[in-house]
Amino acid sequence: MLQVNFLRENKERVLEGLGKRGFKQIDLVDKAISFDDDRKKYQFELDQNLSEMNKISKEIGLLMREGKNEEAESAKSKTAEFKENSQDLQQKLKDAEAKLLDVLYQIPNVPYEKVKAGTTAEENEIIYQSHDVEGLGEGAIPHWELAKKYNLIDFELGVKIAGAGFPVYFGKGAKLQRALVQYFLDKNVDAGYLEVNPPHVVNEASGYGTGQLPDKEGQMYYINEDKLFLIPTAEVPVTNLYRDVLLDEKDLPIKNTAFSQCYRREAGSYGAHVRGLNRLHQFEKVEIVRLERPENSYAALEGMVEHVKSILVDLELPFRILRLCGGDTGFAAAMTYDFEVWSAAQEKWLEVSSVSNFETFQATRLKCRFKSEGKTQLVHTLNGSAMALPRIMAALLENNQTAEGIRIPAKIAEYSKFDLIN
Repeated sequence: MLQVNFLRENKERVLEGLGKRGFKQIDLVDKAISFDDDRKKYQFELDQNLSEMNKISKEIGLLMREGKNEEAESAKSKTAEFKENSQDLQQKLKDAEAKLLDVLYQIPNVPYEKVKAGTTAEENEIIYQSHDVEGLGEGAIPHWELAKKYNLIDFELGVKIAGAGFPVYFGKGAKLQRALVQYFLDKNVDAGYLEVNPPHVVNEASGYGTGQLPDKEGQMYYINEDKLFLIPTAEVPVTNLYRDVLLDEKDLPIKNTAFSQCYRREAGSYGAHVRGLNRLHQFEKVEIVRLERPENSYAALEGMVEHVKSILVDLELPFRILRLCGGDTGFAAAMTYDFEVWSAAQEKWLEVSSVSNFETFQATRLKCRFKSEGKTQLVHTLNGSAMALPRIMAALLENNQTAEGIRIPAKIAEYSKFDLIN
């Protein structure tokens, strides 16, 4: 969430940034400033009113002690008027604060200066590509057919148990999943990330803290009786570990990694582009989260990009890195890099990771601050996938199919204890 003072003091920059996103509701910026003006006005009037009421209350005590009962009663009637005015002003103040907050929740983050304007994925910048890519040629089959051929994943059985988007993994398919998770966690821990095992459900305050609410409630599974949400990513509970926390400067940077199941409703997802593992309602993912001093956050972002890049090199997969344009950047992010792997059998790129800097957007909602030289300021929050399992699995199966079976990259074979699926 952007702070209203930031909107007021940087209005031209905000409008320019929202323009990069193709954001149409730019009038919300003026509305937020207007509601803040109302809030300030009612707060000033309330403070004045309460001050006068306190002053008269002291006078009443003095008049009573001096035996001036009539004057004291007259003063009491004035305090009743002030009390009534205060109640009215408190309600107006409350309404103005609610209107301001509602508007602020609707305004996305301002893109970083390096982010280019654009409204579609086609306008994203390709900043790195590891290999020239091509299809596997005649006879290559997509991962859903490979999964069936080698009894790795059963999509139809998942439909029977839960519905579409909930696959069941068997044998070497399940072991390969487990091996990838362990490898990703070990890789992250070796890079200085502290492993965390967080809850897989969160409350409403946590959803608001990281920006899933009110923007993405339609994509989240909700447990009505307990008023809890199944997490769409470990980013949500891990980042919320630091909600309402005042950190010391020496605590930074904070680097966490976590494995979790992820649950996404993905309403309206149909067709060949979501077949197999391309898009699921439940999947495994390993996340990395960082809290940084503002001046260090973009260097930290580049470091996260290099870390994810090193994982994909170990996986021996063709991949590319994109810097997203304004319109394709997530609501809460200031800048995002996407990683895509090449699916040789499907002959298309599959997104497997997003690494983002949110600057103070999440920290404002979280009230996550740090103290430096007696001054309190907001941290910058960052996160990324390192990595999401489904499309990594799809690419590993498709790109490594041979006449003898599916070859497992050496780094992962150390964990899976097999180097071939046949």
